[in-house]
Amino acid sequence: MRIGELSKITGVSQRMLRFYETEKLITPARSKAGYREYSKEDIKLIKNIKILNESGIKLKTIKELLPCIESEHSIPRFYGCPAVKASLQSELEKLDEKIVQLTQSRNALAQYVGDLLPDRD
Repeated sequence: MRIGELSKITGVSQRMLRFYETEKLITPARSKAGYREYSKEDIKLIKNIKILNESGIKLKTIKELLPCIESEHSIPRFYGCPAVKASLQSELEKLDEKIVQLTQSRNALAQYVGDLLPDRD
């Protein structure tokens, strides 16, 4: 399948798919005419990359994790790579920090909105 069809199936833009290739996250086969040709395995791989990236994991870390992903699962599962736990722990800590920051921002905004509302006494 070509890049347009893959984009529709995975929900990842063609531009991002080309970027994944540039960053060596994916390596599509090439036709005799030089067109990118994607397989069913590429669909699984790209969906896993998308899930990980949407969860806040940076592409650099995802690249390190790819050899450890069992691609037959709809949600990435990891096996036997010692670096995986350390990388994921680091990402988890970053997400925890973001949650704290977002909670503080949300609370400040809620207080501000509350201060704007008239008292109903």
